Amino acid sequence: MLLAIDAGNTNLVFALVEEGVIRARWRIATDPRRTADQYAVWLHQLLELEGFAKGDVEAVIIGTVVPRALHNLEVLAVKYFGVEPLIAGQGEAAWPIELDVVEPRSVGADRVLDAIAAHALHEGDLIVIDFGTATTFDLIDYDGAYKGGIIAPGINLSLDALVSAAAKLPRIAIEAPTDRSVIGRTTEDQMLIGIFWGYVAMMEGLTARMKAEVGRPVKVVATGGLAVLFDQHSDMFDAIEPDLTIQGLAMLYQRSQSGG
Repeated sequence: MLLAIDAGNTNLVFALVEEGVIRARWRIATDPRRTADQYAVWLHQLLELEGFAKGDVEAVIIGTVVPRALHNLEVLAVKYFGVEPLIAGQGEAAWPIELDVVEPRSVGADRVLDAIAAHALHEGDLIVIDFGTATTFDLIDYDGAYKGGIIAPGINLSLDALVSAAAKLPRIAIEAPTDRSVIGRTTEDQMLIGIFWGYVAMMEGLTARMKAEVGRPVKVVATGGLAVLFDQHSDMFDAIEPDLTIQGLAMLYQRSQSGG
């Protein structure tokens, strides 16, 4: 099986993939100081709980937007699984799609992996919205080329900034308001309306502007933990793909093994 590792700014996701099917996944907070030994103790226990052994891992591929985390993940692969990992975007795992932007090397690995998977799963022009530390909007054309996009503060970052800057505002959970009213009667209601419906309005506005600029029909694909929550209260998404980045890693690995 393939161990696919998606190292994001907030969390690392480890997933076991067999013939394109995700068999298990685990998440841990990103900490560049965490050693390969610490990863190994944690991961081996989880493998056993799911009925797997470290010998089941035959290959490792890593996609990361946290350069400081990469070395220890590489050591994990070599020392504990006995394999040289592939690094998304490098060597045998070089990007198979065109990055049609001014600075191709600055595009985050997660965004390219999302683009690879989205194009493989859906036809036509696509906007991929990924809910992470930042919320990103990426345009992939009908040929699969990455054309650029938008980076916005993630909803949790927005809430953290609001609470940190206003001494009397309480910390609230990210959830959908109980009704569609945008006139709050309590401080907590007003904050939730501003954060939740404000974020929906931002996403709807930006996707509408992107579609208008493209000038052709565009499908909107959402991924990330909050995609399902927003999908329940908006009709802006055409498809939800919860594991798009991991799927992109698996597809990139398969491509490297087939020679293109």
